[in-house]
Amino acid sequence: MVFRIAFLVVVCVLPAMVAAIRPNKNPFCVKGRVYCDPCRAGFETNATTYIAGAEVILQCRDTATNDIVYSKQVKSGSSGEFKIFVDEKLEGQICEARLVSSPLYDCNEATPGRDHSRVLLNRFNGLATSDRFINNMGFMKKDVASSCAEILKLNQKLDRENLISKF
Repeated sequence: MVFRIAFLVVVCVLPAMVAAIRPNKNPFCVKGRVYCDPCRAGFETNATTYIAGAEVILQCRDTATNDIVYSKQVKSGSSGEFKIFVDEKLEGQICEARLVSSPLYDCNEATPGRDHSRVLLNRFNGLATSDRFINNMGFMKKDVASSCAEILKLNQKLDRENLISKF
C-alpha cells in the first residue's frame, strides 16, 4: 500500500509541482516599427523614414471584463523597431499596441488608422515561433515634403500597371 501511495505521488504530484514552480521560458515577443510619413499619404512610401525613440505602449485586456491585465511602454530602437516581451500566462488575450509620442517635433501627428495595431497571443495558429508581428505604426510630418508629388505619381503609375497586368 505504501508503495502505491509513493508511486502516485511521484507520477501525479511531483510533475504538477515542477510545472507550477518553473519560470516562464517561452514569452511572446511582439515586434513592430514606427515610421514618419513625410507625404501625409497614410501609408509607407519610398520617402518614409523610421523613428528612433518613439514611445509605444502595449496593453492587454481581459476578454470577459475588458480590464487591463498587462501594460508595458517601450521606446523604438535606432531603425524604428521595437520589441515587447509578454508573459506566456497571457496566452489567449488580445493586445493592442498604440503610439504614445514621437521625439520628432515636425513629425508627431499620429496617422489615423495607423496609430494602433492589434495582436492575438496564441500558440495554436500555425506559427512555430513566439514572435508576433504587428502592422507598422506611423506619424505624419506637419508639412508635405517637396519630393512627395513625384513619389505618389510613381506609386499611382505602378498601381495602374499592376492592375492592367492582372487582366
